[in-house]
Amino acid sequence: MKKVTKAIGLTLVAASLLVSAACSKTEAQALDSKKITIGVTGGPHQQIADQVKKLAKKDGIDITVKVFNDYNTPNTALDQHDLDSNNYQTLPFLKQQVEDKNYKITDVFKTVAFPMGIYANSLKNVSELKKGDKIAVPNDPSNEYRALKLFESAGVIKLKDDVKTTATKKDIAENKLDLQIVELEASQLPSQLDEVAAAAINTNFAMGAGLSINDDAIYHEKIKNNPYPNYFVVRTENKQDKIIDKLEKYYHSDTIHTYIEKEFKGSVVPAF
Repeated sequence: MKKVTKAIGLTLVAASLLVSAACSKTEAQALDSKKITIGVTGGPHQQIADQVKKLAKKDGIDITVKVFNDYNTPNTALDQHDLDSNNYQTLPFLKQQVEDKNYKITDVFKTVAFPMGIYANSLKNVSELKKGDKIAVPNDPSNEYRALKLFESAGVIKLKDDVKTTATKKDIAENKLDLQIVELEASQLPSQLDEVAAAAINTNFAMGAGLSINDDAIYHEKIKNNPYPNYFVVRTENKQDKIIDKLEKYYHSDTIHTYIEKEFKGSVVPAF
């Protein structure tokens, strides 16, 4: 009987330790105030983060910049604690990812805006589109909505009156030219310009392909007061951490503001 009691006791202790370990693993931990990893997409976000890194280094803060080439992985990595933060996305995109994947992440401050443009290899104006032409848009929900709104603003299509921020080509109410809407991964759009008449391309991917919104886009969103700023994002448990205020100070500094305006000449604009 004593052996049975002892065995039960040991089992309970083991179970207790497992529960404690699980609790400690999920327990919120503040970000290191002197060291942080930021996930970004390649291109402007990476360049800006590198400049922020220089400012932080003067204050003894070590920033590691981790670069991604897609829009989904940085949020997964952040939610799974493989990153401390990221900076690459608009608020509609973030909200959709949180809703779809139940991520525990949140925005903390605005950084920059990337005005989206319509690009074409053989057209100089959207009015040159012909009946039955193919036009391409990003296939993720928030960016597809944004691209369709851009084509609508250009007078190419008309969306349904009750359209939501997760619209797809199914939400087009009027398409007088009977254009074929091709939905593609955002990063693939520049390489497909020979296959379509025109494409709405996110600026970071356009720039990566050597395209400039001012020199090459045949139509684009407004550059000043752009309605789609990007946000610095952290796990929800870390939104009040001390290092966040410091990072916001760097990102919103005159040094970074001047760098953005000189380096990107309107393709990327400060959103602060």
